[in-house]
Amino acid sequence: MSDEEHQFESKADAGASKTYPQQAGTIRKNGYIVIKNRPCKVVEVSTSKTGKHGHAKCHFVAIDIFNGKKLEDIVPSSHNCDVISQLLCLFRVLLLCCVYVSLLTENGNTKDDLRLPTDEALLAQIKDGFAEGKDLVVSVMSAMGEEQINGLKDIGKN
Repeated sequence: MSDEEHQFESKADAGASKTYPQQAGTIRKNGYIVIKNRPCKVVEVSTSKTGKHGHAKCHFVAIDIFNGKKLEDIVPSSHNCDVISQLLCLFRVLLLCCVYVSLLTENGNTKDDLRLPTDEALLAQIKDGFAEGKDLVVSVMSAMGEEQINGLKDIGKN
């Protein structure tokens, strides 16, 4: 045995799973599912009846929650789909820098790895509010290891 200390850095996520299984026939409009490894919000669900080729099928039309692309999938209604464990958090805006934003977390730490939103209207609201010295809080959607600013709240002047 050696007297040296060994430090191991784990890359695994010890937190909750990013998805969980749910029977396709129970998923409804406005639910969140995974299609082609992308987190999506279901905008339309249609179910076909059982036919000579087996199970009833669910046809999902969904929108990727991060890039807005339309995706579709057809799954037997008795089979499981991956449903997203998504999270919505609020953070106070500390600093804007080129393409990134510095945010204050609930425990007082800073979060500096989040890009400014690509939505032009939301980006303009954030930049204008920050320039005016307003105290801003942004909502951040997290799903499957991705994060994106998707809303803004003005809580007054600094």
